[in-house]
Amino acid sequence: MLNELEEFRAYTDPPVYASTGKRDNTYLGRFTFDMLMQFEGLRRVLTILARGFMFDGGSPNFQRAREALLAWCSVPDKRKKSGEWQFRTAFPELHEVFPALVDEDGTGWFCRHVHNLCHYAQEHPDSVSKKALVNCQTLSSGFDGAWRDKVVHMQVPLFTPTTLSAWGLRFDDVLADAAELGPLRNRDFELPRETVRKLKERLPADLPFETAETLIKYYAVHHTEDSDWVVLPVVNFDAYFGSTVFGRKLLSLFPETILIRENRYGISRFKAATDLIGDLPESITK
Repeated sequence: MLNELEEFRAYTDPPVYASTGKRDNTYLGRFTFDMLMQFEGLRRVLTILARGFMFDGGSPNFQRAREALLAWCSVPDKRKKSGEWQFRTAFPELHEVFPALVDEDGTGWFCRHVHNLCHYAQEHPDSVSKKALVNCQTLSSGFDGAWRDKVVHMQVPLFTPTTLSAWGLRFDDVLADAAELGPLRNRDFELPRETVRKLKERLPADLPFETAETLIKYYAVHHTEDSDWVVLPVVNFDAYFGSTVFGRKLLSLFPETILIRENRYGISRFKAATDLIGDLPESITK
């Protein structure tokens, strides 16, 4: 969650489909079943992708970023086309430009990943949980159709007057976020000894230090001068840690001496204890 370059590679390189046991979710890559089945957390994923391709030539290239998103999201559709833009979800012509993102048949990276991980789970039932097998059965029969609808919706023009489209995730929004955030960066750093000492003293027994350390670092590099709060992308952190245990259990263990959480209008946000951030150099927090 701090090394954006590494995160970009996790969404573009070939995934490793393997697991050492039923609790090992390596075969999911940097995703959770909530992301695959309900498309939660995809805004961050698509923004990371857009930033990576928008700035890979130096100056921002919006057309390249949009085409990369279309390629990554591409999903074949055998239904009869009307010729109108809103019914198109497959972009095989982008294979030559983005061979890693979409194949010659128009199957994009994301769609291909879902098919492959489901195939892995079904071929290795002793290496995945029973719930994962059930989820994969659902994905095998319903993912493509649901994803087609989502891809169509993401292409809806920014100023559409329809209520249905007004609150959805769209490529235009993603591209705007990408332009504002700029090129991808590795923003990881070492916490000062004093901060580490305070964290360990305040840490509940069941809360791993690495989890608290990551959240404090994430807060430090994302908070702004005009607000003490930082949006907490819980489902993306779940994917980063490789388990939904983070969102469903570990977050509730944090005492307010480490961080304070708040959920408003469906948005989870948090702020770190003032003295923890006060120990950090200005070069990190500015």
